[in-house]
Amino acid sequence: MSELIGVDVGGTAIKLGRFSNGGELLAELECPTPQPAMPGGVVTAIVDAVAALDPDRRASRVGIGLPGPMDAAARVARVCINLPGWQQVPLAEWLEPQLGRRVTLANDGNCALMGEAWRGAAVGYRDVLLLTLGTGVGGGVLLNGQLFTGQGGAAAEPGLISVNPDGPACNSGNRGSLEQYCSIAGLRRLLDQDPQTLDRLARAGDLQALEAWREYGRWLGVGLSSLIYVLTPQLVLIGGGLSAASAHFLPHALAEVEQRVQAESRLGLEIRCAALGNGAGRLGAARLALERLND
Repeated sequence: MSELIGVDVGGTAIKLGRFSNGGELLAELECPTPQPAMPGGVVTAIVDAVAALDPDRRASRVGIGLPGPMDAAARVARVCINLPGWQQVPLAEWLEPQLGRRVTLANDGNCALMGEAWRGAAVGYRDVLLLTLGTGVGGGVLLNGQLFTGQGGAAAEPGLISVNPDGPACNSGNRGSLEQYCSIAGLRRLLDQDPQTLDRLARAGDLQALEAWREYGRWLGVGLSSLIYVLTPQLVLIGGGLSAASAHFLPHALAEVEQRVQAESRLGLEIRCAALGNGAGRLGAARLALERLND
């Protein structure tokens, strides 16, 4: 069988990997996301990057993760709320003739979850919730070993649930969404420093930084509690760039979950950090290409 290409489209960077059918990384490439990240510019960037990553055309299948829901056929990016101009974009149809390869699309959180389930922290688990904490808050859900996308392909947007009906406005149209409290922007509302600085300050014992991370963890725990009641997963994974500072906030999130979620609904539950870092999305996109685009 031919090799696979996985693409993770983010607001600042596009990460690509060429993989064997067993998930071994054979080559990788990262390029800046065009600014503004309009669909046409992103298409051009992906086409150029795939040509550079796979000049010998060893891969015939491409999976692409994007920050938003796809249609049920995994061909159309229905909306990417934090990228301009992304409404009902037929991305697979645009890319296939230019790449000369078949393409499937997925939500980037779903891709990260599939990567963790293939070769990461979710190997062997059948009911998993993943949250990705970064510029936004994304995620994915695995139920009985299957990726849950719901009717029409748009299910499992955990960052868009409301944790405060009177909270800050969200690009989704909601108010007080989990994303507004547990994204980088949400963290900066607590203390106006970048995450790396807040991590460094907290490690040095700065009381303001420690309090910001504590409050951040509390909001995360509030959101997780609602999600756990609905899904009762075996495993909750915390990924994304902010997970690097999990030592400062995860204990507070766990305490909130323990307080809010009755014991029967969290029986056997494990909550820990994801394993694959920024490579999870491109790996999971490749896995979905393998599953959906059979030779």
